[in-house]
Amino acid sequence: MAYKSVNPFNNETVKTFQELTENEVAAKIDEAQAAYLKWRKTDFATRRQVMKKAASILRDKKAEFAHYVTMEMGKLIAEAEAEVDLTADIFDYYAENAEKFLAPKTLHPKDGHKAYVEYDPIGIIFCVEPWNFPYYQLVRVVATNLMAGNVVMVKHASIVPQCAGAFEKLMLDAGAPKGVYTNLYVLSQHTDKIISDRRVRGVALTGSEKAGSIVAGKAGENLKKSTLELGGSDAFIVLEDADLDSACKWGLWGRMNNTGQCCVAAKRFIVVESVADEYLKRLTDCFSKLKMGDPMDRSTTLGPLSSEAAAQEIADMTAEAVKHGAKAVIGGKRPNRSGAFMEATILTDITKQNPVFYKEFFGPVVMFFRVPDEKAAIELANDSDFGLGGTVFSRDVERAKRVAKEIDTGMVFINRPTWTAPDLPFGGVKHSGYGRELSDEGIFEFLNHKLIYIEK
Repeated sequence: MAYKSVNPFNNETVKTFQELTENEVAAKIDEAQAAYLKWRKTDFATRRQVMKKAASILRDKKAEFAHYVTMEMGKLIAEAEAEVDLTADIFDYYAENAEKFLAPKTLHPKDGHKAYVEYDPIGIIFCVEPWNFPYYQLVRVVATNLMAGNVVMVKHASIVPQCAGAFEKLMLDAGAPKGVYTNLYVLSQHTDKIISDRRVRGVALTGSEKAGSIVAGKAGENLKKSTLELGGSDAFIVLEDADLDSACKWGLWGRMNNTGQCCVAAKRFIVVESVADEYLKRLTDCFSKLKMGDPMDRSTTLGPLSSEAAAQEIADMTAEAVKHGAKAVIGGKRPNRSGAFMEATILTDITKQNPVFYKEFFGPVVMFFRVPDEKAAIELANDSDFGLGGTVFSRDVERAKRVAKEIDTGMVFINRPTWTAPDLPFGGVKHSGYGRELSDEGIFEFLNHKLIYIEK
């Protein structure tokens, strides 16, 4: 069975789930289309009520929802609770702002006639979502599209089936009619048929480059719009005038949040030579104090990765890096214990000839680079196929803003790592994907921007 709950702390299988048959998938699409024809005509007040109720349930049952996340993919329990809170905040944000965002836009044609643009729903939006933020990734697509009048069908990651089921139940308990939100336990082979169905009007994916290429290709083949949020290898630039205490504190958080399994995690630390030794010493000291253990235990600061396969992949990448000349200043191996664990690792001396130079470490590994100056820092930051987030540390904010402007990426944060909030647009460029989620920009991706022109 593809859908399994396996606790990465001990690699024990908790529960398995049966995939839907082809006929069952077809019936789900029928149900979603019928729901759309009614949901698109509901008013904002009705939609708002569902979003607010979903947020309320999440907050009331935070411990239950967080438990599923920690048990299925190993997120530290406090971070899982924070994800539940963030998910509730996003529901509330669109409940309170969607109607304002989607108000018709008045135009002023030069011919003196009247015109406006209205924003209409288009139908079923099919989403393929990852395991690393099992609720937050869903709500980014769900809250926007449901408030806009679309309906959503989701193929969630196969290792978080209980989170997937819990979210579908959440939407039903919040009052969403059956078919407005649909969870699909389906094999990858079904996605082509789902995307090809004429009633599916848009496709959103968060995941790997490979998955994005396949899904976007199928969407393009069927002339359907898609949005992609793919990987990242974010630069974390520390200039010579940075506050090193702050840069160390945030560097640890930016790399180790969610055990490093975050698209916008700080992955490439690019430090100006004059402060590189001191910063590396401080960062290494911070890493050495991490406590490996049970993610349900609140004293644990380094939990397991999401799966045994994920942990082994990171270990293999690290070994490959060292084989080709990199040095592991700290960590570098898997510990001698059960579970999907990997030591917190800092790699230095990585040249462009090293096979990992252009790769993404989706786990607790820092790639540490020394550069002579600001110009070299910008050049190295941009020498990547990815372009999702990035960070610049400097006491001179105007200088940091100038550097941020030169970085070819979708988001840059100054004096803290890239992160997310309901009212900030999220998305990237290059191999990190296209389109935006969250903020006012995220709600317009899957709508018909319909022009209405009136002859006087």
